[in-house]
Amino acid sequence: MADRWGRIPALIGANMAGLLGGILTAMATSFWQFTVCRFLVGLAFDNCFTMMYILVLEYVGPKWRTFVANMSIALFFTMAACLLPWLALWISDWRWYMVVTTFPLISALFAPFTVPESARWLVSQGKIEKSILIIKKFEKLNGKHVEPSVYKEFSESCEKAVASEEGQSSYSVLDLFKTPKLRNTTILLIVIWMAISLAFDGHVRNVGSLGLDVYWTFTVAAATECPADIFLTFVLDRWGRRWLACFTMIFAGLFSLGATLVPYGLPSASLAILGRFSVNISYNIGLQYAAELLPTVVRAQGVALIHIMGYVASIISPFVVHLATINTNLPLIVLGIVGMFGGLLSLYLPETMDKELPQTLRDGEEFGKDQKMWHFPCIK
Repeated sequence: MADRWGRIPALIGANMAGLLGGILTAMATSFWQFTVCRFLVGLAFDNCFTMMYILVLEYVGPKWRTFVANMSIALFFTMAACLLPWLALWISDWRWYMVVTTFPLISALFAPFTVPESARWLVSQGKIEKSILIIKKFEKLNGKHVEPSVYKEFSESCEKAVASEEGQSSYSVLDLFKTPKLRNTTILLIVIWMAISLAFDGHVRNVGSLGLDVYWTFTVAAATECPADIFLTFVLDRWGRRWLACFTMIFAGLFSLGATLVPYGLPSASLAILGRFSVNISYNIGLQYAAELLPTVVRAQGVALIHIMGYVASIISPFVVHLATINTNLPLIVLGIVGMFGGLLSLYLPETMDKELPQTLRDGEEFGKDQKMWHFPCIK
């Protein structure tokens, strides 16, 4: 939907599907009704977030992408995540809990009146005049003046870029696999995101196996999202995506493995929470990284595919956590190995720091070809 009909329709559709699925879940009276409703929520949930994330990133230049992407999560995601266990404790009824946590999705209905369609997407569809009208609104809102010649040059440049795609008017996620460089990048993003998703979901689910109060442990672990995002805001545009993703995932693995070597309880839980802190950083890098590497014409489809595969990996996490019934250290050992594996793979991706987002498939294929394996952007 997002790459064919626009980011705003996809945003509204995903949130309304999630709203419907969540409300119907609270009304379910059988296992199969519950399963179908949760499947509907699962279809919508990730897109509720990623559509807005992509839309915002497509409007923000390289200088502010990291700040906008991470501080929004630090402020709003962290607050809500920390509130969830106490909300559950206070409501003490899973049906009403579903209604209360689902109802905010209705706010997406106001998106068309407050959020403009992505100008980048409009350009990718050849709707250049519409994109210019939106940009002019921002010009007026920001109190800036742009010379007409700049708009003319912009229009001509966009027309050439669209024409270079050989008249192709529709794209699919399969286009990501038709050229070698873009195919390798996409496969790497999928595998790395699967590792991150398994590590993240595993740490979230494993809080009950750390030997402390589950409500407080969940809250403290969720609260690590805020310092992780603030840290990213300051360093991601200095150190780059590749090496930071590599180091944080490896540290997540080391902390997880280290938690198996200390006494059970507070020492083990502390190291596991440090592992969660590192995974939080990796998770947010992964979100931004995929959106920056994939070209505009298939960005939403590509990000959706990557996240779908991440959820496939997350299906395994309950079984990983269940290993604690055999030995309490086994989940952390598995999560540690997965994290370190994903970190090493990150080095094979191109760096996106200070780079413009690729617009066309050709841009995506050419992106990063001039970079060396040991390229480290903070060392000039």
